Amino acid sequence: MTDARRAMPGVGSLLETAETKALLEANPRSVVVNAVRQAIDEARRDGSSQAITDWAERIESHIRAATTRSLRPVFNATGVVLHTNLGRAPLAQSAIDAVADVAKGFSNLEYDLATGKRGSRYVHCVDLLRELTGAEDAIVVNNCASALVLTLSALARGREVIVSRGELVEIGGSFRVPDIMQRSGATLIEVGTTNRTHLDDYRRAISSRTGAIAKIHRSNFALTGFTADVEVNALAPIASEHGIPIVHDLGSGLLIDLSDFGLSGEPTARDALDAGASVVMMSGDKLLGGPQAGIIVGKKNMIDLLRRDPFARVLRVDKMTLAALTATLELYRDRDVALKEIPALAMLTAPADAIRSRCERLSDELRKTGIESSVIESEASVGAGAFPAKPIPSFAVRLNGNANETEARLRAGDPPIIGRIFEGAFILELRSFPARDDVSLVNAIVKVLG
Repeated sequence: MTDARRAMPGVGSLLETAETKALLEANPRSVVVNAVRQAIDEARRDGSSQAITDWAERIESHIRAATTRSLRPVFNATGVVLHTNLGRAPLAQSAIDAVADVAKGFSNLEYDLATGKRGSRYVHCVDLLRELTGAEDAIVVNNCASALVLTLSALARGREVIVSRGELVEIGGSFRVPDIMQRSGATLIEVGTTNRTHLDDYRRAISSRTGAIAKIHRSNFALTGFTADVEVNALAPIASEHGIPIVHDLGSGLLIDLSDFGLSGEPTARDALDAGASVVMMSGDKLLGGPQAGIIVGKKNMIDLLRRDPFARVLRVDKMTLAALTATLELYRDRDVALKEIPALAMLTAPADAIRSRCERLSDELRKTGIESSVIESEASVGAGAFPAKPIPSFAVRLNGNANETEARLRAGDPPIIGRIFEGAFILELRSFPARDDVSLVNAIVKVLG
């Protein structure tokens, strides 16, 4: 019997077919040639025996795989608003426009327009951050973890940093705060126990080698039960007595109080500074609702030290981050505008009834196309380690059918739709999905399931 693999066409013969020539007109030749080779190799592996005219679909499949960008937009219908795996906070339109403005040409990133001489990228955003937080000065780096490393490097390299054992947490990607802190060159002095730390624990640990006291936001969990903690305002007097700075890693980047919407317990940056923190660090892409960034605000003499530290060069941000962050911060000058225009805040604070109405409209539209669905009550969450014990009342659309199959098909769509399986059914949570795109979501679902 003849081995079918010996009858495989060559690369050259496949390139000469009408179907492949059509693909060459629409794609770079190198991509098509690689796709042809991959199709032949695939056929050899699975023992296929096909006529030359039957290869077009297989070649086209490899072309699609090669030309589909790895990083692309998805629809977040998980109910987790600040979903780390899905890119956290979507940007406000004004921030998107600001990025486009500086990306399409040149900018005064490090050029002083007043003097005509070299300037500093560290001046951008500073005035806004002073205004919004009450800080004396500010600097922006590439994320909150790097903000912590830079701060400890500048203020406590070669010295000791006192920190509660209950705050030595593990964050996303199996990275641990103590490991990150130690990269700064500081020595950690752990005080208290996992669940209880007292003021005397800090007081006894202070010595001539102490460079700073650190307060770290606990991400992704809440410590309850038999617990004790020391707030910054209680630490401030002993820190002042010994001339030791307090560095407070807020994590979430909250700038305005959200307790009116049932989200309480997270301090704002202004709260942390008013309590006595010398330097406060926070993320730009969490509750602040902007791009990924590490924002550091605090006393001017300490921010000056951070600017001069060699790590500042290593951890600096680019022009697009600064443009997006500036535009986002500008929205905070009016609280109502921020709650409306910053997508993350708008989604978190939307009334549950408004989410239900959107779900009902979406479900009605799906049923018109033959896709059976219903509206159910659900609970959404903030995500990104913020308000970990604060579920948000919400509603979702439940799709009938095999949940695992539906999840896989929608995830493979264009754009991919990411929902979740709840009580054996696949559901789409609309609190984490911008209302302006509801029609696009319906169209994308129908394209896959209709």
